[in-house]
Amino acid sequence: MISSRQIKAARSLLGWKGKDLADKSGVGITTLRRYEAQDGIPNANKFVLKAIKGCLEEVGIVFSGDPIKSPGVSLNQKD
Repeated sequence: MISSRQIKAARSLLGWKGKDLADKSGVGITTLRRYEAQDGIPNANKFVLKAIKGCLEEVGIVFSGDPIKSPGVSLNQKD
């Protein structure tokens, strides 16, 4: 799973607003904002978190570390 910090950091690396991620992942903006406001791994539907994670990974985001203790995010630029 991914943490709320990783979601926010990934959006920042991409220069995306919340609406951008919501639109591209098919997740409602209100749901996304609620997840990002939580600490740690959002109390969320696992399918929704997978949709968010998958969307970010498709554009080059790489999640690393422990989502709670040492959440990491990097951008693998695609040519």
